[in-house]
Amino acid sequence: MSKAYLIGQITVTNPQAYGVYSAQVPHTIAAFGGKYLVRGGHATQLEGQAQGERNVVVEFPSREIAEAWYNSEAYQAILQHRLNNSTGALALVDGYDL
Repeated sequence: MSKAYLIGQITVTNPQAYGVYSAQVPHTIAAFGGKYLVRGGHATQLEGQAQGERNVVVEFPSREIAEAWYNSEAYQAILQHRLNNSTGALALVDGYDL
């Protein structure tokens, strides 16, 4: 079973309200065995058009676990704080098995 990666490019439009989401989301990710590989930080766009100003990459043990996290009651309870206070895109990508 390969790992799965949640990749987000987000632009925060209301930092104060978005803070509710960013304070709570790490606990929901950890509860499903996920861990941040990238959370913000300086980025240089080398090609194409970025979909947001803030980059996030979260590693999960598998696609099934990542989907269970996304659909979990705990995450769904805070999701609107992200959607209402930011724009951007999320993708779930299967890892590469060597």
